[in-house]
Amino acid sequence: MEIELITLLIIQTVFISAFGRFELETPLIRKLVKWLIIDGITIALYFLVGHWAIIFPVLGLVPGTIYHFNWCKKNGINPFNATPMKKYYKLRGWKLPQDET
Repeated sequence: MEIELITLLIIQTVFISAFGRFELETPLIRKLVKWLIIDGITIALYFLVGHWAIIFPVLGLVPGTIYHFNWCKKNGINPFNATPMKKYYKLRGWKLPQDET
């Protein structure tokens, strides 16, 4: 199970660091629940299929990335840096920070 836990830690660290910009106004509880669900499913799968369980979070990145790029393209947002920021915040239903207005 060490391989699975290390992989989950790496995925979470990279994604939280790299994509935190896209989740600034997302409530903490929602982010925690998302990661707990991913971790819980992966750990449960480990007991059913062994090390094959690591495929779940890795393959889960594929549809998430495809959806992200399609959503950004459809809405005129740069998928790498969430610009234009005003438009991105409006689409997410967030209030724009004061220094960005």
